[in-house]
Amino acid sequence: VSTMNAKTSSRGEEEASGTRNETPGESGCLGEAKRRQVIRVAYVIAALDLTFLFMQMGVMPYLAKSLGLDSVGFGYLQTIFGVLQLMGGYIFGRFADQFGARAALILSCVSGSIFFLLMTLSTSIPILFLSRVPGVFMHGIPGAQKVITDMTSPSQRAGALGKLGFCFGVGIIFGSVLGGVLSTKFGIYVPAYVGLVGSVINTLIAMVCIPSQTKPESDHHVTEHSTSQSGSLFSIREILRLMKFPGVMEVFIVKVFAGLPIGLFMIMFSIISMDFFGLEAVESGYLMSYFGVLQMVVQGLVVGKLSNHCTEMTLLRLSVFVFAGVGLGMALMRTVWHYCIIAVPLVFAFSTLATITDSILTKAVPSSDTGAMLGICASVQPLTRTVGPTIGGVLYKQFGVSSFGYLQLMVNLGLFVYLWKSKIPLEGMKS
Repeated sequence: VSTMNAKTSSRGEEEASGTRNETPGESGCLGEAKRRQVIRVAYVIAALDLTFLFMQMGVMPYLAKSLGLDSVGFGYLQTIFGVLQLMGGYIFGRFADQFGARAALILSCVSGSIFFLLMTLSTSIPILFLSRVPGVFMHGIPGAQKVITDMTSPSQRAGALGKLGFCFGVGIIFGSVLGGVLSTKFGIYVPAYVGLVGSVINTLIAMVCIPSQTKPESDHHVTEHSTSQSGSLFSIREILRLMKFPGVMEVFIVKVFAGLPIGLFMIMFSIISMDFFGLEAVESGYLMSYFGVLQMVVQGLVVGKLSNHCTEMTLLRLSVFVFAGVGLGMALMRTVWHYCIIAVPLVFAFSTLATITDSILTKAVPSSDTGAMLGICASVQPLTRTVGPTIGGVLYKQFGVSSFGYLQLMVNLGLFVYLWKSKIPLEGMKS
């Protein structure tokens, strides 16, 4: 007891005198400038990771076709990747909680290196399917989110997480363009070689520039006895435990269902762009770049500023309400120009919903569980990609494009009423 009192007294004297020592690798002792630098490094890693990912996404259909894989087989390939990402999201988050954000980022980058290496060796269909396996641990965005969550205070978190949308826009624009240019001029395997080299560089950046411990030192003392520290990386009991924290289940339900109809639409977009809008491949690429620019502007600039002036519950309700309006617009649209107009509120609602729910959910659980919570959040999109082709195909074939809009409208109107009337206990969240 006397030793603890002495340490407490010493710490108080250091804080009072403003001469707290800085020890490399301990974020609790990192200065503000150092924390900002680490967050910038996380942004760089995320942007590069997304760029390489979108490079392979643009090339993959052509590589699969060159190996003799038909459209059904390509659908299986995509489904396998979605299932692996779905399974690995929570495991990756638990790994980040137990071993640290730097170890998690390194795991993601190393998995990306193996992923691209297998792509360069994909001269047959079995190897191409095998190249999807490392995708179970390829979670660059959740890894960067974990670093940012550990390095920011709750009041700064929404704005800092929102800037990751700028990285997403960079990945879409440059990844799509580079993938097309490199594969056309130098061969279909060149983007994979570039991705391999880039992933190795990302690994080195994470090893050198991210401190081994990103959580504040005080958080270790607070959470050491306040949470269950199961040794298993995957535990249903741990997931249920997190869902029992005040407000978590309610916000997570909104996160899943508010974006589900538009997720189904985006999965079917390649077919819709050809059949409904009558676009060529080049025009579809331009439309994706347009989305990338909107994503950069909205999530990189707008969401962060709004989070400084509005409460998170206000922004959550706003995003759901705008989503309902987007659904009405999608139900009535007839041309690609209508869709370009609708894309502005669509990107705003999608970006705001993703950022605000991630911020709320990470603040709702103890700091020792933020990685697991981010992993659960990261599993939402893979889940949509897994079930989406079947549900989206039925909706499009039976009811047409307008069905996605009407579904979006009805679901989000219901969620808006739910949010307006319910009393989600945000005050119970970790301050």
